[in-house]
Amino acid sequence: MKKTRHLTNPKLTNLRFKPEPIRKFKKHPHVTHPNDIISKDRKGIARFNFWLAVKITNGVGTMWCAYAFLILDLLMLPPVIQANNIIIWVTYIAQTVLQLVLLPIIMVGQNVIQAQNEAKADTDHKTLTYLSTLQDEQMQELKNQTKMLRELQELLSKKQS
Repeated sequence: MKKTRHLTNPKLTNLRFKPEPIRKFKKHPHVTHPNDIISKDRKGIARFNFWLAVKITNGVGTMWCAYAFLILDLLMLPPVIQANNIIIWVTYIAQTVLQLVLLPIIMVGQNVIQAQNEAKADTDHKTLTYLSTLQDEQMQELKNQTKMLRELQELLSKKQS
């Protein structure tokens, strides 16, 4: 497809109209990224507590931690078998298997889902920012066209007078 070049109307070249440049925004002034909302300035002990909680959560929420807890769980299995008591079996399953082994596995699953949600939120944010910037550009173009039409109208009214 051949590109065509727009020709300027000779009657319009004498106009003093110069369109205002369209601004390109890297960050849109009215669209806030979700990460900017989440990150808060923490100071003192709150900063340390936040850091420690994130480190522990990231450590426990791995499959390696689940494997380690499974080995620990299996080491506790022989005494449970020897006890031959239903209460000890229920306690073993409820406290050791469900809490110790499944907790890291559930955390890994939640981390995977969270990563997918963050990717979607980031894509949505980029789309909204693009659309907002596009809308700003279109509004600027409309203002430029309105300005040009008014100047043309003034020129025609002067010509008819």
